Amino acid sequence: DRVPLFLLLAYYGAKEAGLTIEEYFRYPDNVAECQIKMQKKYKTDCYYSFYYAAVETEAFNGSTLFYDDAPPNSSIPVISSKEDISSLEVPDIKKSESLLKVLKTTEILKKAAGSEIPIIGVVMSPFSLPVMQMGFEKYLNLLYFEKDLFNQLMEKNSRFCTDWANAQLEAGASAICYFNPLSSPSMIDRGKYLSTGYDIDKRTLSSIKGPTAFHLASGRAMPVLDDIIEAGSSVIGISSHDDIKHIKKKAENRIALLGNLNAVDMINWDREKTITIVSQLISEAAVGGGFILSDNHGEIPWLVSEDTLLTITESTEKYGRYPLKWTSNE
Repeated sequence: DRVPLFLLLAYYGAKEAGLTIEEYFRYPDNVAECQIKMQKKYKTDCYYSFYYAAVETEAFNGSTLFYDDAPPNSSIPVISSKEDISSLEVPDIKKSESLLKVLKTTEILKKAAGSEIPIIGVVMSPFSLPVMQMGFEKYLNLLYFEKDLFNQLMEKNSRFCTDWANAQLEAGASAICYFNPLSSPSMIDRGKYLSTGYDIDKRTLSSIKGPTAFHLASGRAMPVLDDIIEAGSSVIGISSHDDIKHIKKKAENRIALLGNLNAVDMINWDREKTITIVSQLISEAAVGGGFILSDNHGEIPWLVSEDTLLTITESTEKYGRYPLKWTSNE
């Protein structure tokens, strides 16, 4: 019995497989086979069926830019003008080549996992997806000044998000990571979020037929912690900028915490620093349970070394065994 470790290895799999990132995501077998190998190698406690965020804009007939050592990103926005919102069609999951590849990967992982290893699927929230669909500036203008069009887009995105989440659960996903960085006050004012995206999130989460983890992708979670608990998620992804002791105390017995290793800073960690950070985080957040050790963004960067990941695993094995008698808290 120890602290769960979720190393969320998405496009990092291409590095492990010796493929370009574009080649890696071309075939579902590539992703599934590498997820299985990485789970054994790094002793992470989940499979991660996530490909890349732009897989969702591909479903809306968008395109994706691939890089040598960075996550794929959406290319030309699928919404170039306000008028495009009215004609935007909600994708049919069963007719989207990109989404079907993710579902096939999930099915393969389910056969390998049985009931032993959870499979984490991913959706972009209806509220955050427009950043990719239309670009940040245009979306903020819509959010602040075009209420009717905003509501119209949210209705379509919510239907898509629900369908996509439930399709992954049907394919074998154990839970859905609900990425919603725009809900963090690191991005917009909490009051604006509560008056715009919050009710959308509550309705969408309630229509997903499985457990969800609300992830703010490095955004600060503490100011919206109570809101997210009320919205109904079982887990919240916390930022390296959150006060871990404070948020642990406030979240205790209400919601589990996921995080909060700084994935960008991780690129520069040596063995000693890695051990220090992991052991300290466990001592501050894992006492009493309700904590999953992971990075704070939801994706391990390409430039993080294999040695650092193996040291994280080793340190979790050493310091994360319950009861945590070695900590100053017990």
